[in-house]
Amino acid sequence: MYGFKKATPARSVMFAVTYDDGRTAYLVVLNHGTTDQDYLVPPIARERQLQGELPEGTISTIRRVR
Repeated sequence: MYGFKKATPARSVMFAVTYDDGRTAYLVVLNHGTTDQDYLVPPIARERQLQGELPEGTISTIRRVR
């Protein structure tokens, strides 16, 4: 017999974006894969800077928080 399946929740991953001047901002990426796909985050961060979702400035590091 067929039953109902629960929809899998969207997996969101939070990243800490550190700027050259010491500021830190947080970036949440929905439906992000495993840690081996973290190389995709810097272009996403730059795009969100252009959209105004992240502060302007030179990004020095991006690391996974959760």
